[in-house]
Amino acid sequence: MSAPPAVGRPRRLADVARFEREVDVLIVGYGGAGVSAAIESARAGARTLALEAAGGGGGTTAISSAHLYLGGGTRVQRACGIEDSPEEMFKFLLACAGDPDEEKLRLYCEGSVAHFDWLVSLGVPFKDSIYGERTVLQPTDDCLLWSGNEKAWPFRELARPAARGHKVQREGDAGPLLFQKLAAAAERAGGEVLCDTRASALVCDDAGRVVGVVAQRFGEELCVAARRGVILCAGGFVMNREMLRRHAPELLTPNVVPIGNPHDDGSGIQLGSSVGGAAIHMGEYFLTVPWYPPASHTKGIFVNAQGQRFVAEDCYHGRVGEHCRRQPGGSAYLIVDEGCYEASEGGREVIAVEASIEALERALALPETTLQHSVQVFNRHAARGLDPLFHKSREWLKPLDQPPFAALECSFGKAVYPSFTLGGLRTRPGGEVLTESGERIEGLYAAGRNACNVPRSAAGYASGTCVGDATFFGRRAGASAAAARPWK
Repeated sequence: MSAPPAVGRPRRLADVARFEREVDVLIVGYGGAGVSAAIESARAGARTLALEAAGGGGGTTAISSAHLYLGGGTRVQRACGIEDSPEEMFKFLLACAGDPDEEKLRLYCEGSVAHFDWLVSLGVPFKDSIYGERTVLQPTDDCLLWSGNEKAWPFRELARPAARGHKVQREGDAGPLLFQKLAAAAERAGGEVLCDTRASALVCDDAGRVVGVVAQRFGEELCVAARRGVILCAGGFVMNREMLRRHAPELLTPNVVPIGNPHDDGSGIQLGSSVGGAAIHMGEYFLTVPWYPPASHTKGIFVNAQGQRFVAEDCYHGRVGEHCRRQPGGSAYLIVDEGCYEASEGGREVIAVEASIEALERALALPETTLQHSVQVFNRHAARGLDPLFHKSREWLKPLDQPPFAALECSFGKAVYPSFTLGGLRTRPGGEVLTESGERIEGLYAAGRNACNVPRSAAGYASGTCVGDATFFGRRAGASAAAARPWK
């Protein structure tokens, strides 16, 4: 992580000698949110231009697995026999969010099927199939995946579980294909892109309306006027060490690995804040310690430095990762036996193997009898298909009674923890940026990781909510800006 170029104070309109370009809608950042905004803006007839700091578009969306969290009864869900509704999806996401924006959640859930159909109309392929195994990423081109905590307690009691992780049809990561299809649609609609161009300041008139952007391109200043609106879609801030130090210092812990592209430096959020935009949930992030596949490891138990369980092992890997971080000293170990352990490429480090739980307890330097007691209690109930402490699903309950026994290192600061930030600007459902007091900043919109919409915490995260959120609310921001009253 290197220090990003500084974002400057807003430029007064009176101090801009001339605008080199003038468009209706100006988009800062051309990843999943930016390209979706460009499609809707250009389709609405607005002259649309996107400024991209990198040498090409795509952002973090283009390097993602291309999971989109969609539900409510999509074509793929119906084909796979998955029963779902917008209301059940809403109840689940509401339970996941630490501080939910209920209006945005409901819009997202009620518009989910239509958003899926919109993607299909642009040529984004989805296979009518489900990958049923417990995994972080399908190794096949199958579409549906159980990509969150839907089947874990307490969520399974709050909403009917449904698989909603829709992966674009391609083996492995499909982000490049998703962005390719979206970018082609934006080009067909008439949207333009200017790469190697970094926005450095917003331009405001005397009333405080955002009317343009000052950018840097190959060492020269470029001023672009936006007659209807500027949309900030420049990514999160996981690559900005100073912003992490201020807002999410946990992500500076050794072995915490940022997920993103070099331009996820917080510049879009800084631009919004420079004109009074309120940045919210800046201390929230995605954090994970994927200990599966193999799925059989779900039958093990997590314990902390006191030898005590602290989470249901059938939760989504992000939720478990956050609970591991919260343990004293960040210490967390996955305890498995011969009956559920399988070696895997890129799996957790095995730090101890012993013939008995008592010996494993000593090897981990846990307080005497603590691990033994935790395993005894777990085994006694698991033999009857029960987990009264953490309510792990019956399918993952098996006594740990087949020696040898092993401990996998999952401690925060020792194991590798991928991460990215979730905080962003406070916005209306249409992308309009708001101040701390809830007033709208005229002419300014935000989407993607520059806005704080659906995903808001590691403990409640589900794979696909970021790309789903970025494309869904990017579209809304593009439509809102294109419909705005022009200032000139």
